[in-house]
Amino acid sequence: MTSKTEIHPAIAGALAKRGYETLTPVQEAMLASDVRDADLLVSAQTGSGKTVAFGISLAPTLMGDEATLPRADLPMALCIAPTRELALQVERELTWLYADAGARIATCVGGMNMTTERQTLKRGVHIVVGTPGRLRDHIDRGSLDLSAMRAVVLDEADEMLDLGFRDDLQFILDAAPDQRRTLMFSATVPTGIANLAKRYQTKAVRVTTAGDAKQHLDIEYRALTVAPNDRENAVINVLRYYDAKNAIVFCSTRATVNHLTARFSNRGFSVVALSGELSQNERTHALQALRDGRAKVCVATDVAARGLDLPDLELVIHADLPKNPEGLLHRSGRTGRAGRKGVSALIVPYSARRRTERLLSDARITAAWARPPSADEILARDDERLMGDASFEADVAEDEATMVAALLEKHGPEKVAAALMRLHRAGRSSPEELIDGGPVSAPGGTYPERAPRGEHVPITNAVWFSLSLGRKQSAEPRWILPMICRAGNITKTDIGSIKIHDLETHVEISGAAAAKFEAAVGPTRTLEKNVTITRMDGVPEASARPARPPRSKDDDFNRGPRSDYAPGEKAKPDYAKKRPFTGGKKRDDRPPRQDAYADKKPSSRVDVPSGAKAGAWPYDDVAPAPKPAADKPRAADAYQKPAPDYVKPAKPGKPAVRTDGDKPFAKDKKPKREKIGFKPDFKPDAKPAKPHRKGPGAPAEPASGGEKGLKRKPKS
Repeated sequence: MTSKTEIHPAIAGALAKRGYETLTPVQEAMLASDVRDADLLVSAQTGSGKTVAFGISLAPTLMGDEATLPRADLPMALCIAPTRELALQVERELTWLYADAGARIATCVGGMNMTTERQTLKRGVHIVVGTPGRLRDHIDRGSLDLSAMRAVVLDEADEMLDLGFRDDLQFILDAAPDQRRTLMFSATVPTGIANLAKRYQTKAVRVTTAGDAKQHLDIEYRALTVAPNDRENAVINVLRYYDAKNAIVFCSTRATVNHLTARFSNRGFSVVALSGELSQNERTHALQALRDGRAKVCVATDVAARGLDLPDLELVIHADLPKNPEGLLHRSGRTGRAGRKGVSALIVPYSARRRTERLLSDARITAAWARPPSADEILARDDERLMGDASFEADVAEDEATMVAALLEKHGPEKVAAALMRLHRAGRSSPEELIDGGPVSAPGGTYPERAPRGEHVPITNAVWFSLSLGRKQSAEPRWILPMICRAGNITKTDIGSIKIHDLETHVEISGAAAAKFEAAVGPTRTLEKNVTITRMDGVPEASARPARPPRSKDDDFNRGPRSDYAPGEKAKPDYAKKRPFTGGKKRDDRPPRQDAYADKKPSSRVDVPSGAKAGAWPYDDVAPAPKPAADKPRAADAYQKPAPDYVKPAKPGKPAVRTDGDKPFAKDKKPKREKIGFKPDFKPDAKPAKPHRKGPGAPAEPASGGEKGLKRKPKS
């Protein structure tokens, strides 16, 4: 271990009590002289001991040369974490690390009683650990005073930015004093973290540990290919095969977490759930159950993918594949921490094989491709664990010798050993029978070459089944085949011919898989929704659908008899006949009609001449009336007003000019033309104006509803 003179005495004593013999690279980097009082931007892989690292770095800033911390009046340090679980974990780590320094530490996280947190802050604390949202609430309410703050630590800073806490972080950092240390710890340093460091840090020292180039050397990655409907069974077999002290199963949604938790509980696993829909007390109790050994399996969403440290976590299972390489690294980083070994198993459906290969390549991880453990492999592994149990190596105690002799004398060694084996297997869940998939790809993640497809080989001892849907229900083999495989837990290699008729479909299944198929379908005989299946006796008869008549080679367009065509002539439709070139003009091939108005609707005019047939047009029995003689066109100047006396005649190309001294007409203004039509010689009386006052002497208003101008007599 590093010399105690380089670490503050109070912190060195706590590390010695905890059993620390050597420090991790990131913890060693905190002891350098150039980072003692500087702002830090630290990037280190998950599980490298970052909490203890910034705890070591904060000790000189908070205590100086003193052995213990001064009286707790106002908080001296603030640690911000992205999730509640990580904040509570940081609080536990700092509690034992600063136990000899007499530190008082408080937590401010969402989901907890805010009144209790306010009272704790009021009594005085040295270090506050919390989540961004709850810390901002305390600052707004005045219960958290940052005026005496000496250092601020941002743990998993990149995750906080991804979760949308940028505004809260900026608010908290702006509320803290300018003369403070700012320490940012992050697994990666994206652009957002770099911009945040540039704004809130002064001459920050960049710390990158040498272990970053070798990601997760203590983790064994395995990619297990399964059928899409066998993913849950594969997870159960992986849990049974490794039999880890603690295991985490990651899912993508809360609904999947609830479903798997219920199924694992029914299968006898001691399981707890962890997702965002649970209260903080429920989430805390779930993690504590894992640490105490009361639970062995935790089914969680990505809320548990960051920062959680479970000492005995040996197995991580990705029931749903992560969305990006960062998610894969952080999920898998829950195991293989601080030098411990771990396994990360990815459950890969056949359809997601290529995507998983790209995911592993982007994360720079090499995984071993295989199938999930089978039932025989799991039972053999159970026997190996029984044979290697440490209890057989211990000597027989004095108080046990009498009972051992009695058991051997009464039952014999064989029966005692058989009873021991039964007891060992009794408390364990039975393994699942998985669908046998195709061959696993060669090392390197590439598919094997497919054999050329030959002729169809009939299935031996085939059994025929009838499905209650056919051609009229749009039945197609492309979705009937996957439906049968999912419902019956069989593969497409067990299925032969599929014959679709009008109202039913006949499916051929091999005799070896027929019994398994019937057992999986169950007594209801229902595949999906209203699709039922029935076993048939013998081979079904051929379809009664009539065969199509033979077609000749020349019969490309015409489906009827060819009596209208000469021998060897090829029939063509009307639209395929060649038409003469019209020079681009519109051409109408229809013959001219004898009567141009034959298809016109009957006229509704009322001025039909006498003698004409009703509804006929033109009037067949009445000679058309002669057109009136057209009036002679008027002169152009007849439509214009005569020029007034004060306007001079206009010269060609120039407008008319007034003679009364006014401005000449505008060039673009034309004189108005006189409207031809009826023009009344008088105007109706205008509506009388309303008087400005009312009284006995005021004129009477016109009567309502009468003619304009009529006046109503005043009331006497």
